[in-house]
Amino acid sequence: MAIFFHILLTNVLPMSVMVAIGIVLQRVFSLDIKTLSKLNFYLFSPAIIFDLLYSTAISAQLIGQVLFFFLLFMAAQYLCVELVIRLKGYKQGMKGAMRNSVLFYNSANYGIPLNQLAFGGNPYTLGIQVIIMMMQSLIPNTYGVYTVNAHKADTRRILRTIASMPILYVIPLAFALRGFHVPIPQFLYTPIDYLSSAFIGMALTTLGAQLGNMEWRLDRKLAGDVGISSALRLVVGPLLAALIVWLMGLDRMMAAALIVSSAVPTSLSSALLAVEFDNEEQFASQSVFVSTILSIVTVTVVIYLLQM
Repeated sequence: MAIFFHILLTNVLPMSVMVAIGIVLQRVFSLDIKTLSKLNFYLFSPAIIFDLLYSTAISAQLIGQVLFFFLLFMAAQYLCVELVIRLKGYKQGMKGAMRNSVLFYNSANYGIPLNQLAFGGNPYTLGIQVIIMMMQSLIPNTYGVYTVNAHKADTRRILRTIASMPILYVIPLAFALRGFHVPIPQFLYTPIDYLSSAFIGMALTTLGAQLGNMEWRLDRKLAGDVGISSALRLVVGPLLAALIVWLMGLDRMMAAALIVSSAVPTSLSSALLAVEFDNEEQFASQSVFVSTILSIVTVTVVIYLLQM
């Protein structure tokens, strides 16, 4: 039990404090959530992804293993959520919202800090988390945009929206510059480094501000669906990840990093997509809120069971 509370105090609560600061700031000053989201989306998030992909030593073998795991994991999650959708008989809009709440998890402004705290800044596990974050940045901005619009928007409009996502261009640029050993001038790299370093604090504070801006009363009509979403994300997710890494026969460190990466709560992307495209906003926001609160316990349990 002492180990459990040590993990809670050193790995999970520091992030919770930053989120709480964001909640307080939002309640006191009524921050502009759209501005904060745009700063994270168009500035801080692309900066850290570029910086990590450009500067972190990630071998082709590591990329291949993590991507193979990710594909299997996403397929397994998709099958689970589709089973729930069929059993519950959701309407089209709710289908997309439920899929997004389970498939899109907070691998950036929750996953990166968690990885650095849980693994003590280990560059190997950080590289694994960067690859996961890269994929989790791509999917909401492509498949996610499509799934919340497929039932009400034309394909051309959806494709134009997807093409405007900055992450689509940052990832190949970082890989190309690193692959061809192109040095970045110091006057450019220093601002990138500043923005990258500011990402964690800014992201966690923004997460808190967005949670603080949400209605904290759980709608009884949505309670069951939100509970299902949180269970699939926080409990079924890590269990599926553990099964997949065992079947793949991955080494202990990689397996632990991948399981931890799968244990994080629902991504804000699902709520942002719901608000942006007017699709089940209340369910999406409450799924983010509830899963984030519950993750304080579930993530601690996952790390404890891994005996890290």
